Amino acid sequence: MKPIITETIKYIGVDDTTIDLFESQYIVPNGISYNSYLIVDEKICLIDTVEAAFFVNYIKNIQSIIGDRPIDYLVINHMEPDHSGSIALIKKYYPDVKIIGNKKTFGMMQGFYGFGNDEMEVKNGDRLSLGTYELSFVLTPMVHWPETMMTLATSQTETVLFSGDAFGCFGALNGGIVDSQINCDDFWLEMVRYYSNIVGKYGTPVQNALKKLAGVHLDYICSTHGPVWHEHINKVVGMYDRMSRYETEDGLVICYGTMYGNTERAAEEIARAASEAGIKNIVMHNVSKSHHSYIIRDVFRYRGLIVGAPTYNTDLYHEMDVLLSELAQRDIKHHLLGCFGSYGWASKAVGKILEWNENHLHFELVGTPVEIKQSLDATTTEQCVALGKAMAERLHAVV
Repeated sequence: MKPIITETIKYIGVDDTTIDLFESQYIVPNGISYNSYLIVDEKICLIDTVEAAFFVNYIKNIQSIIGDRPIDYLVINHMEPDHSGSIALIKKYYPDVKIIGNKKTFGMMQGFYGFGNDEMEVKNGDRLSLGTYELSFVLTPMVHWPETMMTLATSQTETVLFSGDAFGCFGALNGGIVDSQINCDDFWLEMVRYYSNIVGKYGTPVQNALKKLAGVHLDYICSTHGPVWHEHINKVVGMYDRMSRYETEDGLVICYGTMYGNTERAAEEIARAASEAGIKNIVMHNVSKSHHSYIIRDVFRYRGLIVGAPTYNTDLYHEMDVLLSELAQRDIKHHLLGCFGSYGWASKAVGKILEWNENHLHFELVGTPVEIKQSLDATTTEQCVALGKAMAERLHAVV
């Protein structure tokens, strides 16, 4: 079976269902797809490639569609090796293929693979006719690498956007390729997790890319990961628009580290107080158990964040320190922060959290920080309740 997107555009990607950690850091329990596409026109154009480890299946996918016909062009929208890794092998099978990219593409190609000086360089707005389809190239730097670009393929009847990693998500494609063939429920939160962890730092470049595409009617969006979008184009573009503006829902994420349960008890008191004050969307994460990619996803979803951890070795509990570093790296905006901490004999955790916020996060501080010596008592329990209520009141006040 040859997966067909349109009469001329074919899907030739592969699924990776054995991978544990994407980029050696993000868990992918449902695997991931590496998407690539063929435009079989008067000229044949390959859009991106796949991870080199999957080349045997990949070349079979290509040959099952075009047989012995040569590939005329290979467009590289993104040089990350999970999409560019098969370029050298493609050149061995199709030595006359002309590789298309922008100036930064070829600098990276030379660095990764040792070639790329004599290919076809394009600039923003350049066009190339394949016959029925005309390609136009949209440079979208820092979505999410410096060389990233997108390619529009336009015919008399439809416009298809090959978007690189943009609009992608975690999760293998289990049979269906186009969203109309798939129950997409599992992909929505995985799109948020993918965006927040991998693209989330680059909200302004994403907004710039969306502006370049404004007014273009799209019939299909073909990303390098996840489903081909057709029925849900407005939804996925809307999601990217909101996430890149750092817009959030009315809700609260409570993240805590705990060694013997005392800090966890404090987190539960805070959560209960926020719930009783009317906050319905509350997510709790133990930073030593929840994979941080899920925590970052939820921080992107909800405006309120309360973090707490013990003091450890006269410093902040390690996993909380790591999480705050990861949040700071993503330049998240428009958030509210509360904090609490526990200690045995020397209080350091709350001070370290406040330092992270003052120097890196720059979130609006809500409520009074709570410091718990050894375990909760009546006074610190009351302070936790007050912190939960203060966050709820501030969330309700946000328009």
